[in-house]
Amino acid sequence: MSFTDLEKCDPPTTTLVKIESTASATVVNTHSRIPSSTHSLDDVYPDGGFDAWLTVLGAFLGLLCTFGQLTSFGTFQSWYQEHQLEHLPPSTISWIGSLQLWLFFFSGSFIGRLFDAYGPRLLMVSGTLVISLSTMITSICTQYFEYVLCQGALFGLGVGLLFYPSLAAISTYFLRYRATALGIALAGSGVGGVIYPIMLRRLFVICGFAWAVRISGFITLALCCLATAMVSTRLSKKSNGPAQRWFEIRHLGDPTFMLLIAGGVFVSLGLFIPYFYIVSYATALSVSSSLAFTVLSVMNGASILGRLAPPYLSDTVGRFNMLFPSAFFAGLFTLLLWTFAEETGQILGYAVVYGFFSGAFNALVVPCIAQISDIREIGIRMGMMYTIISFPSLCGGPAAGALLKLSHGSYLGMIMLSGASVLFGSFFILWSRLRLKPEFLARV
Repeated sequence: MSFTDLEKCDPPTTTLVKIESTASATVVNTHSRIPSSTHSLDDVYPDGGFDAWLTVLGAFLGLLCTFGQLTSFGTFQSWYQEHQLEHLPPSTISWIGSLQLWLFFFSGSFIGRLFDAYGPRLLMVSGTLVISLSTMITSICTQYFEYVLCQGALFGLGVGLLFYPSLAAISTYFLRYRATALGIALAGSGVGGVIYPIMLRRLFVICGFAWAVRISGFITLALCCLATAMVSTRLSKKSNGPAQRWFEIRHLGDPTFMLLIAGGVFVSLGLFIPYFYIVSYATALSVSSSLAFTVLSVMNGASILGRLAPPYLSDTVGRFNMLFPSAFFAGLFTLLLWTFAEETGQILGYAVVYGFFSGAFNALVVPCIAQISDIREIGIRMGMMYTIISFPSLCGGPAAGALLKLSHGSYLGMIMLSGASVLFGSFFILWSRLRLKPEFLARV
């Protein structure tokens, strides 16, 4: 039985999945024009069990306080515009959040390769220390460059050190239900995205900026320690260190993987713009400050459902079959709904729709990468993907802020950039899906 045929089977009554392959355990290469690597595997995916679900829970907690905070940067963006950094334009302030994204994404290939060599534990311990240090130093920052270095650079690196190992570890336990398991873990970032904007906004008022950030730092430290203790990998660690290069050029010879990367490049350019600017957009339309921050929480809350339902469905209908519409509708509804959202109800409606589809996209990318990758190269391929898309992610927020300034406060140009780039990127994802199987109704 081939690896591809195995994925199409109905779930058996037992929870053990055996992969028998004399070639590579790489899904895409059973369809691709590029031959697979000759790495021989005879691996067992439990698709459940105590260690597997404990790893999912640990990843959930880790992403709650890391990626959940990252997607809540709009809270800081709006606060800085009104307080510490009010003398700076929004495009300049947004470099802090964009640098978070860039370092988080850019570190992917290095962290992914380290995971393949050493497993998750050492990386997650380092990430816990880095992200805690970043948060505590941010609480005493006063100058713009200090926020850039501490909240931007250090925090982004810390998120990467916790994000990639936890998700890659899950992929070593699950095959048939991989998207579901990853979706549950990624839902943690949505939960964090709901909690942190509301919590921080209230703490800013009650105890001031410094102690608000410190309190969030203590919470982050506790949750990251729990996550580090829970996450494990099924693969044995190599004792002789990395045998491969940090960035394997040979992976770029896989057209399906390259098309997925190309789609990710355009999608990532616009995907996080609403998360950065939806609060200031609502405030500009005279929505009360407290309600404006609630809009961001609503967007992140909707992303929880997006990270759960589509991944669960994708294990039945196909992961690539769900990834394309998730990106397509995220871009389309940005153009159709955000453009004309001028009342509170309309803004909240857009936040719900966009949060759902953007959350689904974020949850489905990793399962799609894993589906077309050798099990022992999931970490490096995931890292390569995120390293490449780090550059458009870095530019998205500042570009949106520059358009806001050039248009004298009009958000139309920013909205067009966000929606059009995500929509355009979705067609590259469709192309990659059609390379796997050209039949539209096929399970891919």
